[in-house]
Amino acid sequence: MLDLAAAKASGRRLSMVTAYDWTSARLVDAAGIDCVLVGDSVAMVVAGRSSTIPATLEQMIYHGEIVARAAERAFVVVDLPFPYQHLGVRAAVKACARLLKETGCQGVKLEGTAGQADVIAGIAAAGIPVIGHVGLRPQAVHQLGGYRMQRDLDRLMADARAAADAGAFSVLMECIPEAAARAITAELAVPTFGIGAGAGCDGQVLVFHDLVGLSLERVPKFARAYADAKGTMAAALEGWRKDVEAGRFPGPSETRG
Repeated sequence: MLDLAAAKASGRRLSMVTAYDWTSARLVDAAGIDCVLVGDSVAMVVAGRSSTIPATLEQMIYHGEIVARAAERAFVVVDLPFPYQHLGVRAAVKACARLLKETGCQGVKLEGTAGQADVIAGIAAAGIPVIGHVGLRPQAVHQLGGYRMQRDLDRLMADARAAADAGAFSVLMECIPEAAARAITAELAVPTFGIGAGAGCDGQVLVFHDLVGLSLERVPKFARAYADAKGTMAAALEGWRKDVEAGRFPGPSETRG
C-alpha cells in the first residue's frame, strides 16, 4: 500500500490485472504487475453470468484465497460483492474482515458513492486497506441504465473525494471521460487506477482474459489484447482432437511400456 503511494509521488505508473485463479495469478505476479484484483466480475468471466451482481461472498473468498496464495509479490485486492456496502458499517466491516482473514489478501475494493463514505471510513478504521470504486459501478448497472460512460464530473469528483477523505488508499475509476479522470487524479493525494478512463490516471487496470485475448464474449472498447490466447488454445484443442481421431495420440513418447 505504501509502495503505491510512493509510486504516485515519484510519477511511476502503476499496473493492476484482474485475475481469478492460480495459473493466471502466477503469470501476473511473475510479470511484475503491481496489483492483482480478484474482481466480482468472476461472476461474468468465470461463471458466465450477465452481471457481477450474482457474485457471493463465499465465491470471492474462494477465488481470493487461490489468487493470494499464488501471488508472491503483487498487492492482492478482493472485491466486496453486492450488497454488503449498503448494509451498514458493521455488516461491511464484518464481510471485509472475512475477505482479509480467509483469503490472505492485502486489501478490499468496494463500489460506492459519497453515500458510502461512512462505510469506507469504518473499514479503514478497522485496519483494512480499502480502494474506492467510482464512475461506472457494475453492481449498480440496472440503476445506471446499463454499461455506459459516466459523465457527471461534479458527481464523479464528489464521490472520489469522499472515498479518499474517508480513508481509501486508492480510487479506481471506471468508464469516465479522460478529462474527468485527469482532474480527479490531480485533485487526489492517493493513487488512482483507471479502466476505460484514459491515460491520465496513476495506474491502469485490465482483466486478464481481455489482456491475453482469451475473452469469449463482448470485449470492452477500452481493452487491448496483447496475445491471441483464444486462437492458440482453440488450435491446440482441435489439433489434439484430430490426433486422437487419427490414432496419432498418444505416441511412443507419451506411452509407458
